[in-house]
Amino acid sequence: MTLTPENLGVGQPERGRSDVAHGVREWRRGVNQQIIREISMMNHEPAWMLQRRLESFNHFNSRPMPNWGGGLSEICFDDIGHMGEGDEQTTNGTHQSPSVADDDHNYGASSTTQHESEAVFRRNSERLRRQGVVFTDMHVALRQHPDLVRQYFGTVVGVNDNKFSALNTSVWSGGSFIYVPPGVEVEMPLQAHFAVDSSTMGPFERTLIIADEGAKVHYIEGCSAPIYTSDPLHSAVAEVVVKPSAHVTYTTIQNWSNNVFNMATKRATVGAEGHMEWIDGDIGSRFTMKHPAVWLVGPKASGGALSVAYAGQAQHHHIGAQMVHAAPETTSKIMSKSILDGAGRCGYRGRVRIEDQAWGCASRVHCDTLLLDGDLVPDAHPDLELGSHDAQIDHEAVVSRVTDSQLFYLMSRGLSQQQAIAMVVNGFIEPVTRTLPMEYAVEWSRLIELQMEGSIG
Repeated sequence: MTLTPENLGVGQPERGRSDVAHGVREWRRGVNQQIIREISMMNHEPAWMLQRRLESFNHFNSRPMPNWGGGLSEICFDDIGHMGEGDEQTTNGTHQSPSVADDDHNYGASSTTQHESEAVFRRNSERLRRQGVVFTDMHVALRQHPDLVRQYFGTVVGVNDNKFSALNTSVWSGGSFIYVPPGVEVEMPLQAHFAVDSSTMGPFERTLIIADEGAKVHYIEGCSAPIYTSDPLHSAVAEVVVKPSAHVTYTTIQNWSNNVFNMATKRATVGAEGHMEWIDGDIGSRFTMKHPAVWLVGPKASGGALSVAYAGQAQHHHIGAQMVHAAPETTSKIMSKSILDGAGRCGYRGRVRIEDQAWGCASRVHCDTLLLDGDLVPDAHPDLELGSHDAQIDHEAVVSRVTDSQLFYLMSRGLSQQQAIAMVVNGFIEPVTRTLPMEYAVEWSRLIELQMEGSIG
């Protein structure tokens, strides 16, 4: 199944509570110790995980709401619902995974879908199992690979990192778990899809990826929500452990409805000569705060972050990345591209830090903003911390506008105004589309065009 607008909630009518997937149980609303204990009990978790949840809940309670703007003060944690475990079958077309391959020669080597944070579809290829690759949801991983989960869970994003990551650790449900053994290269992308399908339902998926020494894997996740009258909260955490000489690419294509608060904490640690790449395509949401981080802890490790965000009317995005150079001869690159339309707001907030002992490091930061309409003011707030005096850091910010001359030139070749605008925008987002499998790239471009329909002219 392709990543169609219908699958990702574009243009779907508002639906009632009866559309919650069969086999998925809704628990009481709110965030408190009793609900946390129920979540842990329903998922048959070991005692150490319950203890981790409760410890994180204390940090969540002790931290004030961040002053990030975007109406965060309107979030009511007492209204947040939680979902129990569903069956492992698809319930209808909207819950199936994007790009589910019919065989191992298609785009997806393996795929899983999570509806309201719980897995409802899973298909692992026999070839991956023979290679020793584990790809499943976090609840199954906790039952079947408890020692591996306990070894790495919370080691990259601690329980007291920030208020929303602490919330996730308290009430997490679902998420992907991937382990790739030493020297194994997963040829096809591993894919997952997360969806919010009910009002005030907060998905709190927890993703953990371990690429052992010399391993290579590309993980793609799609996130979506149809339009509802209340304000759902999405608070996810992704932890990635990249061992020496391993390579991990983590791609997120999100298409939230315009009332979703999207708070994601994503971080990776990279060993010697390893590489971590974050790729984000963000459409929709009322407010998004997402700054993927890479900690380069081994010599000659490298990291990259490429993000594209579209902000339309009443939408506010904070995007960017964090690169921490904690070892010598490490390199990083951040490219942030934002598209602003109407009264949309999008700001780059990034950080590059070079530790004192990290000699011979280099980093490049590039921020591009494309203005479609209105008197818009993009923001760029780079934070550069230099401990080593021989570091090389470049920062560049460019703001451009779709001009009348561009539209005139393209329209004189027979294109409509909307087609001309789409061509300019597709060229602008090309750095992201070229990293995706073909059908993802096509649908990503189409979703951008749907967001722009009627925006100019």
